Order: sequence, then C-alpha cells, then structure tokens
Amino acid sequence: MKFLCQIWFDTEKCKLVPQAEWDAVTQECIISDNRWRDSGHLLVAHALHEPSTAITLRLHNGEVSATDGPFAEIKEHLGGFVLLEAENIEEAKTIASSFPILKYCSIEVRPAYSIQDGK
Repeated sequence: MKFLCQIWFDTEKCKLVPQAEWDAVTQECIISDNRWRDSGHLLVAHALHEPSTAITLRLHNGEVSATDGPFAEIKEHLGGFVLLEAENIEEAKTIASSFPILKYCSIEVRPAYSIQDGK
C-alpha cells in the first residue's frame, strides 16, 4: 500500500528556528530518507518552498485565473511530502514517526490510491 505523509509546519514557529538548526535537521533528514529509500519504503520525498512562492489556480465560469501566494491564510503550511510503500498504516506510522523533522512539525499519514483502478 502507498501512504502520503504530509509535513505541516506552524508558520510562525518556523521563523524562530535558527538557520544552523534547520541545516542540522536537514542533514539528519537526508540520512533518514536514504535509509528508508534503501529499504524500499520511501518512494518520493520533496520539500516545498514557502507558501509565498505558490500560485493558486481557480476555474470560474470556464476561465482559469491565477493568484500569487496561497489560497487561504492559515497558521500551518505544507512544507513537504513523502510517499511511502508500507504493509499497512501502522507500518507507515512507525516509519513516519522516525523522521527527524517531526521535532518541528506534524505529519499527517494518509492512505493513497490510484484513481484509475481505485486501489
């Protein structure tokens, strides 16, 4: 089964973390990602740039419009995602619980499926 792990950060608290601390946890995350990738559990892992770099698309009356920045003002922002292969949600939870970034965020673990085959 595949599981999407969404990495959610408290936007204001992130601003208080010193750059050296971010750099250190980034190195820890690289080591962790490589370990889970080597075991066959980690399929994809990507960090996201800050929400201000986003473009939000909307369809209204058949026309697409684009707006700079995130769609809504929120206290947390999506900072990255990991796609896991695991036997079940308990195994996915165990894997995500080992991610070093958990010191700075919450991680939502959600089963994923292919819309083509419904699995």
